[in-house]
Amino acid sequence: MSRPSSDTANVVVLPPLLYGMALAVGFLLQWLAPRAIVASATRYWAGGIVLALGLALAFWGRHHMERAGTNVNPREPTTALVVSGPFRFSRNPLYVALTLMYAGLAVVANAFWVLVLLVPVLLVLHSGVVRREERYLEAKFGEAYRQYRARVRRYL
Repeated sequence: MSRPSSDTANVVVLPPLLYGMALAVGFLLQWLAPRAIVASATRYWAGGIVLALGLALAFWGRHHMERAGTNVNPREPTTALVVSGPFRFSRNPLYVALTLMYAGLAVVANAFWVLVLLVPVLLVLHSGVVRREERYLEAKFGEAYRQYRARVRRYL
C-alpha cells in the first residue's frame, strides 16, 4: 500500500467516481422500486438545460485549469491557483458542474432515487473532497489562497 503524497489534497474519492457510483446505485434502485420525479414531459427540457449548463461549466473550468498549467485530478499536485474563468465566481466550478450534470440526468431520466442519492454525494464531496482541498490549497498557497477564499464563494 502506498503512502499518500504530501503534495496533494488526499481526497477520499475522485469526484467523478463518487457521482458515477451514486448514479449506478440510483438507477439500480430506480429499476427495483420505480418512482417518478414529475409526470410531465417538460422534464426533458428542464433536465436537458441543467445537464447542458453543467457540461458547459465543466468544459469552461477544465479549460482554465489546463491553461493555467495545473492538474485537474485532485490526487495530483496543484501547481497554480486558478482564479480566472468560472473560478472568479466559484472556488469549485467543476464540482458545481458535476452536480448540475447529475441532477439534469436524474430529471431527464425521471429517476427519483438518483436524485435522492445526490444528498449523500454532496455530503461526501463537501467533507471528503472540498474541505481537504481547501486545507491543502491554504497550506500550499498561503495568503494568496486566503484572499481568493475571502472574495469568491465556495460553490455558488
